[in-house]
Amino acid sequence: MRNGTGPQALSRTGFLAELDALIAVYGLAMRPPPQQLHGRRPIMERHAGYSGFRAVAVTGSRAEAGAEDSGAAGAEDSGAGRTGRTGGSRAGSAGRSGNGGGPDDPVIAFAYGFRGVAGQWWHDVVRSGITAAAGQRTAAAWLADTFEIAEVHVRPEYQRQGIGRAMLLSLTAECPHRTAVLSTLDAPSPARRLYGSLGFTDLLTGFSFPGNGPPYVVMGAALPLRARAAGPPRPSR
Repeated sequence: MRNGTGPQALSRTGFLAELDALIAVYGLAMRPPPQQLHGRRPIMERHAGYSGFRAVAVTGSRAEAGAEDSGAAGAEDSGAGRTGRTGGSRAGSAGRSGNGGGPDDPVIAFAYGFRGVAGQWWHDVVRSGITAAAGQRTAAAWLADTFEIAEVHVRPEYQRQGIGRAMLLSLTAECPHRTAVLSTLDAPSPARRLYGSLGFTDLLTGFSFPGNGPPYVVMGAALPLRARAAGPPRPSR
């Protein structure tokens, strides 16, 4: 990241003010069907109201060549589960910490997450899946105190520059939760390699969310993120 500035934190208010730019990034990264893209706004607005919400964004003036990059994690869209890659945008400025943006300083990447709790669609579906596959204690170990990474996206022309990695580290820095969880397509993608390099391990593979979408992998890591996985956390007592 140029000049060492790195990703900028977004408050809830700032996140909502940047929503058009963030959805544009999502659209370029994911290339979803029009009806799915149209549904992103209410989903992301709802996520911004969840407990423990955190978000970061990167602007074009702060992007520079780096290392491996990709994003993924997704949201509650059309029952497809969490998705993700890395994606696109237009300018936005309100609510960023640090200097505001403009036409020459567009949002080119973003990531966000929140505390996962019972009653959230993705959380409940994944808890049921882990419980069925590995038992209730394992599900509780990963999900009792977790930060759910909902979206990680970078505009295609800025991918593979280390932006996704920088956002994930910034997003989870000093995060008060014991674990982080996310999901991405179950394929040997750059996103999956990135998550593995940060300590995420497979919790569920070939997992189908309601809606007959493609198979996903659900991944989890102990916080703080580190270079290698340290195995699952101990179940809470």
